[in-house]
Amino acid sequence: NLYSICRYYDNIADMDKEDKSIFLKNSIKEIKNNKENVVNIFLQQNSINILIFIDLIEGFIKDQKIVKIQNKNELITYSYNVAGTVGLMMSRIIGVVDKKANSSAIDLGIAMQLTNIIRDIYEDAQMNRIYIPADLIPDITLSMLSGEQKLETKQEFVINNAIQQLIDLSEKFYFNGFSGLKYIPYKTRLGIFIAANIYRGISLKIRSKNKKYSKKRIYLNSLEKFIITIKSISIFMFIQFINYKYKKIRDKLQNENL
Repeated sequence: NLYSICRYYDNIADMDKEDKSIFLKNSIKEIKNNKENVVNIFLQQNSINILIFIDLIEGFIKDQKIVKIQNKNELITYSYNVAGTVGLMMSRIIGVVDKKANSSAIDLGIAMQLTNIIRDIYEDAQMNRIYIPADLIPDITLSMLSGEQKLETKQEFVINNAIQQLIDLSEKFYFNGFSGLKYIPYKTRLGIFIAANIYRGISLKIRSKNKKYSKKRIYLNSLEKFIITIKSISIFMFIQFINYKYKKIRDKLQNENL
């Protein structure tokens, strides 16, 4: 299934600090050129354009070097590569047929990736990766984020401010994602809404703490997940009265309408 395929390549990309670019580039060639390749067959069976899957692998290739995202646009493009593509492929698998849903599927994936980035700043820094845009954290270095260098109060403020801005950005992407729920077959609509809200809950929990930059990964406990699930079901019952409108918050992507 799609999860297993994505997890396989993600695990290879993150296995250790060794550069896996060559393997990933060779994988693209193999999937592209060999119609008997298991991934190629899966994509064909689910009417997924191979270029979308290649965009995903390109995101993993970006992670093979020292990562230092420069600005919001670069962050959005990266988040599309590693997660927006998954949203787009998943929409095909669950039977979404209207191409108008593509943008929302991508944006929900981007929103969830932004949550990942907000949650994993410390762990990513230890892997030589900074996904917070450089223009949000001027003068903040890798050693500061990875815990090698002690942070001053002013530096903690800069990092926390950047985190809050990324949470605000993720909220816009979540709401764009929710605007596409109407295109999803009814039997899977509620499940996706609940899953997205639980993930979103991680960002909102980080926001509610709003103290100093923490090296500790934030999780939701079972009770928090249960509460979010009940709230999501309650909102879902009246969702037709909630005006989730798609808003243009990013540039069009090359393979968005495939």
